[in-house]
Amino acid sequence: MRPPDYDLDKIKFATDKPTFEKAVGLYENGKVTRVAERFGDYSAVVLGTKPYQVSVDTRRYGYGNCTCYLGQHDTWCKHMTALAIHAVMNGKPLTDEDKKLTHNPSCSGQLGTLSDEELPVAKKSITAAIRYIKPYIGPSRTWFAYQNSLDEGCNRLSAIVAELPVSKQTADILVKMLLRLDKKLSYSGVDDSNGTVGGFIQEVVQILVEYAQLDKSCIKAFKPLAELDETTCFGWEEPLAQLFEESADKIAFNHSKNNPSHIR
Repeated sequence: MRPPDYDLDKIKFATDKPTFEKAVGLYENGKVTRVAERFGDYSAVVLGTKPYQVSVDTRRYGYGNCTCYLGQHDTWCKHMTALAIHAVMNGKPLTDEDKKLTHNPSCSGQLGTLSDEELPVAKKSITAAIRYIKPYIGPSRTWFAYQNSLDEGCNRLSAIVAELPVSKQTADILVKMLLRLDKKLSYSGVDDSNGTVGGFIQEVVQILVEYAQLDKSCIKAFKPLAELDETTCFGWEEPLAQLFEESADKIAFNHSKNNPSHIR
């Protein structure tokens, strides 16, 4: 069977956690049966509460049909996800890494820097993930599909952030990423009414606070935030700018203390 144009990462990042985990259970327990490739899609019988007739597109993940309740109401379900996993894996077992989900950013807690080879890869990956966070220009009936794109972009960014070592180098990368996201929210027509992107930004701010606690040199990366001409779209930069200003004041105080002026 010809593999689909999407891969397992696409499935993981574009699917909510409960649906993905249930789909993995269906796949691993052999519930995806009678799989066949047709013109433009895969078909199968997925054994759930009862046998369901399922099909998914070979080119675009998120397009398919299922005879379950959700599928009949145009909602992507665990049965379609399980068939997509089968198409990608071609029946092979999933590893623990395959099943690992990172849908929220976290701090790795590991001090270090990216190598000369790793740095451009990380930057390129961030740029690729940010492309999913795009303006909304469609009719209201496509809003949920659009929201899924924002979710996928933030999920992809979360996985990148979780793997970064802690250093001023990576703090610089995250600050620039946040400013790019803020620009998209402020000027590019991104509809973040669900708070997906804003919530992600706030979580990364807290991660940067952790960075500062683990490595004081990371605070230097917050300088651009303290020097902004105007506040961000919802003031997320304030705790980081405050950390930089407090650090600068402390450095200035210690300098004046160690180098007192003498009045003659």
